[in-house]
Amino acid sequence: MAKMEVKTSLLDNMIGVGDMVLLEPLSEESFISNLKQRFDHSEIYTYIGSVVISINPYRSLPIYSPDKVEEYRNRNFYELRPHIFALSDEAYRSLRDQDKDQCILITGESGAGKTEASKLVMSYVAAVCGKGAEVNQVKEQLLQSNPVLEAFGNAKTVRNDNSSRFGKYMDIEFDFKGDPLGGVISNYLLEKSRVVKQPRGERNFHIFYQILSGGSEDLLEKLKLERDFNRYNYLSLGSAIVSGVDDAANFRTVRNAMQIVGFMEHETQSVFEVVAAVLKLGNIEFKPESRVNGLDESKIKDKNELKEICELTGIDQSVLERAFSFRTVEAKQEKVSTTLNVAQAYYARDALAKNLYSRLFSWLVSRINESIKAQTKVRKKVMGVLDIYGFEIFEENSFEQFIINYCNEKLQQIFIELTLKEEQEEYIREGIEWTHIEYFNNAIICDLIENNQNGILAMLDEECLRPGVVTDDTFLEKLNQICATHQHFESRMSKCARFLNDTSLPHSCFRIQHYAGKVMYQVEGFVDKNNDLLYRDLSQAMWKANHSLIKALFPEGNPAKINLKRPPTAGSQLKSSVATLMKNLQTKNPNYIRCIKPNDKKAAHIFNEALVCHQVRYLGLLENVRVRRAGYAFRQLYEPCLERYKMLCKQTWPHWKGPARAGVEVLFGELEIPEEEFSLGRSKIFIRNPRTLFTLEDLRKQRLEDLATLIQKIYRGWKCRTHFLLMKKSQIVIAAWYRRYAQQKKYQQTKSSAIVVQSYIRGWKARKLLRELKHQKRCEEAVTTIAAYWHGAQARGELRRLKEEARNKLAIAVIWSYWLGFKVRREYRKFFRANAGKKIYEFILQKLMQKYFLEMKNKMPSLSPVDKNWPARPYLFLDSTHKELKRIFHLWRCKKYRDQFTDQKKLVYEEKLEASELFKDKKALYPASVGQPFQGAYLEISKNPKYKKLKDAVEEKIIIAEIVNKINRANGKCSARIFLLTKNNLLVADQKSGQIKSEVPLGDVIKVSMSSQNDGFFAVHLKEGSGAAGKGDFLFSSDHLIEMATKLYRTTLSQTKQKLDIEISDEFLVQFRQDKVCVKFVRGNQKNGNIPTCKRKTNRLLEVAVP
Repeated sequence: MAKMEVKTSLLDNMIGVGDMVLLEPLSEESFISNLKQRFDHSEIYTYIGSVVISINPYRSLPIYSPDKVEEYRNRNFYELRPHIFALSDEAYRSLRDQDKDQCILITGESGAGKTEASKLVMSYVAAVCGKGAEVNQVKEQLLQSNPVLEAFGNAKTVRNDNSSRFGKYMDIEFDFKGDPLGGVISNYLLEKSRVVKQPRGERNFHIFYQILSGGSEDLLEKLKLERDFNRYNYLSLGSAIVSGVDDAANFRTVRNAMQIVGFMEHETQSVFEVVAAVLKLGNIEFKPESRVNGLDESKIKDKNELKEICELTGIDQSVLERAFSFRTVEAKQEKVSTTLNVAQAYYARDALAKNLYSRLFSWLVSRINESIKAQTKVRKKVMGVLDIYGFEIFEENSFEQFIINYCNEKLQQIFIELTLKEEQEEYIREGIEWTHIEYFNNAIICDLIENNQNGILAMLDEECLRPGVVTDDTFLEKLNQICATHQHFESRMSKCARFLNDTSLPHSCFRIQHYAGKVMYQVEGFVDKNNDLLYRDLSQAMWKANHSLIKALFPEGNPAKINLKRPPTAGSQLKSSVATLMKNLQTKNPNYIRCIKPNDKKAAHIFNEALVCHQVRYLGLLENVRVRRAGYAFRQLYEPCLERYKMLCKQTWPHWKGPARAGVEVLFGELEIPEEEFSLGRSKIFIRNPRTLFTLEDLRKQRLEDLATLIQKIYRGWKCRTHFLLMKKSQIVIAAWYRRYAQQKKYQQTKSSAIVVQSYIRGWKARKLLRELKHQKRCEEAVTTIAAYWHGAQARGELRRLKEEARNKLAIAVIWSYWLGFKVRREYRKFFRANAGKKIYEFILQKLMQKYFLEMKNKMPSLSPVDKNWPARPYLFLDSTHKELKRIFHLWRCKKYRDQFTDQKKLVYEEKLEASELFKDKKALYPASVGQPFQGAYLEISKNPKYKKLKDAVEEKIIIAEIVNKINRANGKCSARIFLLTKNNLLVADQKSGQIKSEVPLGDVIKVSMSSQNDGFFAVHLKEGSGAAGKGDFLFSSDHLIEMATKLYRTTLSQTKQKLDIEISDEFLVQFRQDKVCVKFVRGNQKNGNIPTCKRKTNRLLEVAVP
């Protein structure tokens, strides 16, 4: 059975009001209160029609999982709770299905979550669009461009640890199926002044700290950098470390992202070299020096930094040094070279650093665009994502804030225009009469800034180009002359009398009434920042670099392409960029995300109403709500409207079979809603007042309760009937079973009685038959017994007769044999008289020997060589024969036993025999070792991966491998080591790492010393002057001392043909470096049981306590 689709709505289980258009009553207080109520319940998204308000929660929320992506996929915008995924899905489906190019404008102040919002939009689009290897590669490159741009364009500010210090607009291109083909990124307003100076509590761009923290030692050496942040003047030292930010891990992420996007290894290295050069530029310092003509010039204090910069960039050191000290001005055919004083030199250095970094950032954007651009030339659909600074009002506002706020004025202007245009188009599309909406048009403010004749930017450019002395004060004076009467411009020095006594407005400042509020700008630095001047000498020096990237960043430095025309100012460049951006946005269907920061502490669960109210004002959100609900506050398609409210009318409930519009008309007519409260469009119904919608919701809620009661009543009736029928059926079953049980019990009783009667009858019959059989059997047995006795008497008589006959025959044979013997003896007696005694002796001796050997055959002991049993001697004259036979038998069974041995076992017994000769009755530990087999390889080095390095280092066969305790020469403490004995060498290695610590040729081992006690200590003495004897002799402790000493003795004898001296003494000398130390063994009570302990008593005595 197919799963039923659950119809939901934005209005279901609504916390506060999900769409601000429905807020009633509408005021600033109710607006803020509604946002706070939703924020406190973790509802960070709220709608204003199709605009999404996003409040930064400063914590992770479980609302971005793959399940959430599937939940919002292909769903109506108002069908689920407000979410950024809903807007992303609406934009993507409009692009895919309706062939409308889209743009998503994300605005808000620093720290409000604009960058995260843009990431969420891109990740959602990547999740819902097509799949495939090529498509996935494009998606991955688009997503991985973010970490690269964030590293080079983001920085830590007092309001945000990852603040975007540039504006980014990305056009994502799709094919006709909605699969991504590539993208194009445009960047605006990079805050390059941050490279050389950061406000208190803020950092430079992330990439500087990431390279120093995450770069390998090899990379830093190539870049001529050190990890210490204090070494670099351009880095903000007070805020270098940010809590919760891992610069080293982020650097690895950036390198990986650059690889995925398509950067070659040499390109990545070139980028890092430029970053390192910018860092080192800040360390160049100047000192004043007077010339003969009285002019001041500057000299570089320490040329080491300059030298390293030139090595990094491939620039001739003298060329760069001259560019920092002189300035060449060209006018027509003349060249004038002037010296730079210290202040001008520092200005030139900082200008070069700013331009180098700014141009590097632009190159990065261009390089990323090359990688992610669409490879096909088919017609493309485009979705643009704009992530740019929000409106900025600081305590001190300068040229950067003026430019940013101008851009936001233009965005607000296009926002109002496109919102009204979208509203008007919908009314016309639905056939609803359009009424004019009153709203504040900020075109007058935009004109104040961008007017080609009297605009502030035009006057700033005019001042920058004007010959003569040009300062920030002359620029302000000009503003005061031209803009004094403008209603949105304020200055103490203007001709307008109402500001003359305004003490809140300093003389060196001017104030503009923006749509978001009044902002006071300090005029200091406006002219220099607008000029953005880089001396031509520095441009030419950069072009002469042997570094391909730097050379490409400064094309104007080519002497063959010298252009005497002054480069465009920063203001004019921005004005042109903003105009291009606005033109681009007007060609697309807009989608808005307004980001709000709830507090300045970057903390979760804190909602600062004053701060939020300030942002609501300058984002113009209340005005947006008023524009949206100036006509009709709520609109909905007929089908979902009828589906939601059909239970309020008997004619539409439960099913309406006609058109949805007719059903809605019947429904609203039945509810008697005044006609002026709603209008019927072609596909939607428009409700004018939110109160009407809330009345419908209240009626629906009440009706749902009534329907729930009805359902409960029917369910309870069904449940009771079902229960009764079940009980009735159960009673019938129980009765049937009981009757069956009663009949079974009666039958069993009858059956039992019948069986008892049957058993008694059968018993009587059986006993009667038994008596008859017993009588018959006794009669048969009597006959058999009588016959047996008669046969027995007959057999015994015959036996007596046969025995008598046999005795008679035997007597005859005996008499006859005696007679024959007598005749033979009498005939041959004469022949035996001479040697009868000797022959009898030999005969008896032969018989005795035969008897002895036959008895020995049956009394032989076992074939075990250790069995000492031997039969007792039977005759004294066989004493020597008995002993010799015992010796021969023992030798024979030893040979038989030896013949069973393998070569390996023979070797073991040879070693045991050698150990017996060396240590028997000399070392107390020897008897315990006799029963222990000599294994040799106690460590499975070949099988244990931990010792792979050690196995690879030892090429010879390992005779013995064991863990021993090496006695420290300084304090007598023990440390675990691996003891290896091979055919030619003795090796000592570290137990944990397997690294070889010492390697001693067997020819350098001259003696092994040990005590006579029951301990495992032994000393290995080395030949003086040998390479291995640098630190002196070795002192070890082992649980297999007898085996190790025996194998060392035999291996040394086999290798050197000389016997190794084995010294067994309770006191002996060892060589520790240049000193001879006495090792003395004493008996004592051990605190740690029976384990011997070693302690360094004096410089000349090492005492071993043995239990």
